[in-house]
Amino acid sequence: VVSIWYLLFFTIYPVIFYLNLELLFPRLFLRKKTMVYFLIFAASLLIVFLLRPFDNLMKMSNHRQAPGLERTHNDQLTNQFQRGNRVPPGVPPGNHGQVLDIMSIILFTLTWSVSTGLGVFRQWRNTEQKVLKAEAEKANAELSFLRAQVNPHFLFNTLNNIYSMAVTKNPATADSIMKLSNIMRYVTDEGKDNFVNLDSEIDCLRDYIDLHRIRLGNTTTVNFTVTGDPRDLTVAPLLLMTFVENAFKYGTSNHETSQIDITLLIDTDRILFRCSNKLFETARDPDRVGIGIENAQRRLNSMYNGRHRLLISKEAGFYVVELSLVSLNVMIDAKEN
Repeated sequence: VVSIWYLLFFTIYPVIFYLNLELLFPRLFLRKKTMVYFLIFAASLLIVFLLRPFDNLMKMSNHRQAPGLERTHNDQLTNQFQRGNRVPPGVPPGNHGQVLDIMSIILFTLTWSVSTGLGVFRQWRNTEQKVLKAEAEKANAELSFLRAQVNPHFLFNTLNNIYSMAVTKNPATADSIMKLSNIMRYVTDEGKDNFVNLDSEIDCLRDYIDLHRIRLGNTTTVNFTVTGDPRDLTVAPLLLMTFVENAFKYGTSNHETSQIDITLLIDTDRILFRCSNKLFETARDPDRVGIGIENAQRRLNSMYNGRHRLLISKEAGFYVVELSLVSLNVMIDAKEN
């Protein structure tokens, strides 16, 4: 027959462990009810002290020994933890070795400490997950806001260009409308994604540059060169367009000749983008130039953190933007998912 002390010893510590882990620690300690929490801790310790599960388990084991056995291993273990309980002078001899069950108290303290430590680890992990989720939601909301800023601004400028061509009865107006249609299709169909194929971004750049070439005529020279294979690579939509749009906005003039050089070098899983435009006196105000660039920097920090380098400089009257992006092929899975 299984003894009640055997059941008590192998039940009380698991109960204490899970009671503290699942109930007391999360509902009392984490909710700043520390006084109630430590009162329950003290009460639990007192119960263990009074029940003495380890000491009673040793007694039960001793009672079941074979007759004539002088000293068992259990006796040695019990006496080892009760060696400090000396009988005070003048007290009659007796079974005073059971005054304090040190082993039961040690097991209780260890059980409570481990369950508390596990509870702290759980709370830390949950907090980290909540922080990461909040940061991801913030980044998605921020990117949606930035796209909402970029797209209308871009389309508004392009429509103004075509309107100017229509007013002057430019024969290339119909072709410009077709190119604008391609751009709008790209913006509405693919611009809503976090990543798009790099060749789609390049096609959009070509159409946009062609629209400006038609509008500006011979006053502005635009050189656009792409080297390498863009297939199997992705990029954030309209990211490169931001810098090109900025170049046409501040690097052209109706009264002076200007030059815009745009190069895109593609090498395996990385690209090097460079855009330079003449810097006119009316565009030297850094606040006017920096709005679109600032938005692009925020997108880069959110989507290419640690995998991009953006350098902006002014060289000999030219405004130069150099952007390098690495590990673009790892974005293919993100686009497909």
